[in-house]
Amino acid sequence: MNAITQLSGTTPGPPILQTPPTTAGEGESSFKNLLVDSIQQFGTAQVEANHVVETLFTGSNAHSAEVLTEVQKADLTFRLTLQIQNKLMNVYREIQEIQI
Repeated sequence: MNAITQLSGTTPGPPILQTPPTTAGEGESSFKNLLVDSIQQFGTAQVEANHVVETLFTGSNAHSAEVLTEVQKADLTFRLTLQIQNKLMNVYREIQEIQI
């Protein structure tokens, strides 16, 4: 289990996206589910980073290394999400250029 998945149950606030049940069989995952899960993990990382930074600024018990780690995780997930979006847009443009 990765660190982002472990944190998803501990972050405050409502879930970012709600996904309806799919018709895919057990053990199968669709591209849509993968994309939605990635977006949820991105939102969770952002919320966690904001929470830890707020904790540090209010003078509570927060270590600067923990804050730095959470902010870097959020930055990395943001960059990954942005790259996925760019790749999807490139694929969409290529599909639009296909002549039938």
